[in-house]
Amino acid sequence: MANYSDMSELNEVLAMPIKSSLPTRWERKARERSKRDGDRFIPNRKAVNKDLMRIDREDLENRNPENQKFSSMVAQTILKSDSASKILSYRNKAPKPSDSHLNKLRVLYAANRETVRVRRQYRHINSTPERVLDAPDLEDDYYINVLSWSSQDILAVALGPVIYLWDAKSGSIETLCETESDEDIVTAVNFMHDGNHLAVGTTNKDVQIWDISRKKKIRSMKGHAARVGSLAWNNHVLSSGSRDTMIFNHDVRVANHHIHTYHGHTQEICGLTWSSDGTQLASGGNDNFCHIWNTSDSAPVHSFDHKAAVKALAWNPVQKSVLATGAGTADRHMRFFNTTSGKMINSIDTESQVCSIQWNREGKELVSAHGFSKNQLSVWSYPSMTRLADLQGHSSRILHTALSPDQTMVCSAAADETLRFWKVFEAPSRKRSAEHHSVPSSKRSIMRSIR
Repeated sequence: MANYSDMSELNEVLAMPIKSSLPTRWERKARERSKRDGDRFIPNRKAVNKDLMRIDREDLENRNPENQKFSSMVAQTILKSDSASKILSYRNKAPKPSDSHLNKLRVLYAANRETVRVRRQYRHINSTPERVLDAPDLEDDYYINVLSWSSQDILAVALGPVIYLWDAKSGSIETLCETESDEDIVTAVNFMHDGNHLAVGTTNKDVQIWDISRKKKIRSMKGHAARVGSLAWNNHVLSSGSRDTMIFNHDVRVANHHIHTYHGHTQEICGLTWSSDGTQLASGGNDNFCHIWNTSDSAPVHSFDHKAAVKALAWNPVQKSVLATGAGTADRHMRFFNTTSGKMINSIDTESQVCSIQWNREGKELVSAHGFSKNQLSVWSYPSMTRLADLQGHSSRILHTALSPDQTMVCSAAADETLRFWKVFEAPSRKRSAEHHSVPSSKRSIMRSIR
């Protein structure tokens, strides 16, 4: 034990800190860290590329492609030119799975995953008619055609022996004519392209032409042996279809009007329409056939068989050789034909009698009129034939439809003796509308040539 001479020295010794032979906790931790190879952020310093660490920080932030040193260093590292060079290396990466590896649970997870379907949004179509008019004494007859809408926005409808004109702009109604006998009912009406001349077919086998501005009959053409139930214009040529199974072509400019006869049907003809280019005529009959005729031959170019009477006929306004047909109760189908090749393009079961078809101006939508059981108008997208809407309101089958001059409104005439006006199609652009309504001078001169 040490000897101290006085008490002052002893006090100094006692005031000194006691030194322990055991290291403190922080000293032990420091010794342990010093023994490790690397630090806690980069545990494997041997794998570090120190050249990359010396690159200026600003260059990394800006990622300037003009810094050739940085680009070459990154290329050597990332592109594996030096496999031992890494920016950070914590541990060795797991080996890649073999090419034959397959996760067995992947099929299970994929099967239970719900597919997100993007539902296509279609435009809104008003299911309520814009207007309803009474049509007393409208004949409940599938084989006649007594509704037509002119380019001058005049709607003609035959109610028994009387033809009425409704002005869509003013809403006024006038009587055009009345047959001499109540037994002689009007069975067909169709406006000429100029909108001022109306062709009329009657039970009395007569084909007439009326000037609606003067309310005067200017032509009467005989020749058929039975009632005339369908009419179609092709410039100055009027085609008439009759219960006598014949189709006559009349040149309304000359005295000897009968210029051609089509014979191919075996029963009454209930549908007629010319293609927009005037090269083909489509006819439908109670013999369940639709025939396609050209302007010169007397025999049909194509014949399409159905399972019921074919009344609904409509040419696609854009695809000139595409014809839509609709047949009666025993058939219930709409069919689409290519009249150049004679092949059927598509067929769809509408589940009800098809009485009429109207296309929109672009040929991408159409509306069909039906009978039992819903008595509805159906709007379709073409060519997908997706049903866009069903317009219900009539209590009896819809027999006729007519399209307004602006191609947006459809008038339907039904056996419930009402006319209903539906806003079905969208309005066309002004440019296309002007092109559509421009009338060639040859057509304007027809009005002056009718005798």
